[in-house]
Amino acid sequence: MRFVAVITVSDVRIERSSSFSFSSRNTMSSGNNCQPQTFTKPALGEKEAMELVDRVFGLKVSWIRPLPSYDDQNFHVRVSRNKGAAEGADEYVLKITNSEDSQEPDLIEVQTQAMMFLSAEGFPSATPCLTRDGNIMSLESGGTGPGNKKYMVRLLTYLPGKPVAKIATNTQIFYEIGKLAASLDKALSEKFHHPSVKSLHRGQFIWNLANVPLLDQYIYALGQNKYREVVEQVIEQFKAKVIPKLSSFRACINHGDLNDHNILVDSSSASLENPQYRVSGILDFGDMSYGYYVFEVAIAIMYMMIESPDPLSVGGHVLAGFESVLPLTEEERGALFLLVSGRFSQSLAIAAHTALLYPENKEYLMITAKTGWKHLMTMFEMGQEAVERTWFETAEAYTDRAPAQQMDGC
Repeated sequence: MRFVAVITVSDVRIERSSSFSFSSRNTMSSGNNCQPQTFTKPALGEKEAMELVDRVFGLKVSWIRPLPSYDDQNFHVRVSRNKGAAEGADEYVLKITNSEDSQEPDLIEVQTQAMMFLSAEGFPSATPCLTRDGNIMSLESGGTGPGNKKYMVRLLTYLPGKPVAKIATNTQIFYEIGKLAASLDKALSEKFHHPSVKSLHRGQFIWNLANVPLLDQYIYALGQNKYREVVEQVIEQFKAKVIPKLSSFRACINHGDLNDHNILVDSSSASLENPQYRVSGILDFGDMSYGYYVFEVAIAIMYMMIESPDPLSVGGHVLAGFESVLPLTEEERGALFLLVSGRFSQSLAIAAHTALLYPENKEYLMITAKTGWKHLMTMFEMGQEAVERTWFETAEAYTDRAPAQQMDGC
């Protein structure tokens, strides 16, 4: 989960900024609880982190750099291997999960196993380095003194590339991201099997799109203004028009957070005027949960809108890519406007709530929120019919032309 408009980059879940990057579940539990949680963030020094890598994974760190993260602690590390040691990657992300999330080992395991599965299926996903004991993660004590906290530790392969947020986006990459969203969910839902997969039924997990009605408890933070009125409209329309139709949507496992900092890309062409991109990394599986295919495309559309100077057209390009793999049904298409609006509302309302909890970040949060509010207000001013017409006509144009013919900058 990312609030709209992150500034820093990081890793596998490190696309969370070190401050409040319109981010994630800064104050949210990763489990079924929709109430704010107080996280105990790990606070290891670089020397301790290097010793941890040696002790748990049997690797010597030759270079280390902290990576931004709000609720976890992450380090980019390079390792050197002893002669005769098994071959492996040279660069990793040491991920030390906060104490709250570390209490859900089944959930962390199934997320990590999903990453391994996707990598084996040809998706650019990080994979874990095994511990000395042959496990994919290890529960370790952190700090000294009474009340010692336990933190789940993983060492994940470092993925190359730039986040979409750092490139000049074009319609080609929006199409590719839509295609990726459908392919990823399809692979997880049809082929991924694991004993702990049931842990992805996450009940009232606030970032699942089905839980937009739970935003009722956060809108107080918006005050009394036109923004709150729009979010209240979204919640009420969502209850009336989306919730009753959930049973008609096709269910699947959602990645749940394909935002502009969780997708890495490499340029696959030398053209500066019209660059071609390929996805080189998929990050942050912390929001995985059971949901619906249409949720994933709605989430991708919302976050890609943030990265375009022509945001309303973006939905059509993402949708075209998604439907090249998995065409939406009439019912799913009919819910798309409210699902995208619902994701904006989740990000904006929870950001305002977080700003009240952490007032030292309020100025930053409110500045970054402006882009999100602008897009949500524009969608409601235009109305569902006009926005959908833009999206659907753009997507339908792809049936007559190859995507490469539509790569003018957005």
